Amino acid sequence: MGFLLNFANLFDRIARSVGKAAGWIILLLIFTIMFDVVTRKIDVIRLYFADFTIEYGYSVSTILQDLEWHLHGVLLLLTFGFGYLMNAHVRVDIFRENFSRRGQAWMEFWGILVLALPFMLLMLYFSWRFAAISWHQGEGSESLTGIPWRYVVKSFMFIGFGLTTMAILATLARLVAYLFGPPEAKHSAHRALAIFAHEDPAAKALEEARATVERAAHDVRREMRASAKQEREERRNGQNRGGR
Repeated sequence: MGFLLNFANLFDRIARSVGKAAGWIILLLIFTIMFDVVTRKIDVIRLYFADFTIEYGYSVSTILQDLEWHLHGVLLLLTFGFGYLMNAHVRVDIFRENFSRRGQAWMEFWGILVLALPFMLLMLYFSWRFAAISWHQGEGSESLTGIPWRYVVKSFMFIGFGLTTMAILATLARLVAYLFGPPEAKHSAHRALAIFAHEDPAAKALEEARATVERAAHDVRREMRASAKQEREERRNGQNRGGR
């Protein structure tokens, strides 16, 4: 079991490190979008880039638009594995949360074996072919004035699916240790796994925030009812004094 946990830690470290580093791409993506939008609205810069396109054959606006979705795709592909390790992805289920920790672990175990791993192997195969065909064709942007070397961004599909597969294998190894290992290995795997619904820090924070909002809303409704009751009593007292 020690080998499995070391194997899981290695793959976890790789997927997590790449995911954290890739997160900084969001700043470059934001800057690119802002620069693209602003330069379209400033006539001097827009005319300068138009002359640049005529002279050199490259459209700055088209390149920026290509770069935006390139960066967006690379950002997502490189962070999928990290998101899975952190249990930050969307889980659409209504039964799993009510299971015991061991029941959740078994569901994750079979879900990985039956669904996740076969799917990832298919994605690795087809993404490799996808990038290879693009390389052999010398594929570039659909626009003549866009970014060439389309195979570069397509190769990130294979890299991204590879990192996600690492994250899935790391989780699978820890699940094996948790379900079948001795107490020490089980404890170590349990600490590293983030799949358990009732132990997810994000879920706990969300539940606490929801409870806080509900308490605040309850207090507001109670104050409104008290205020309305007081207003009715004051109106009734005023009418009684007027009648006398």
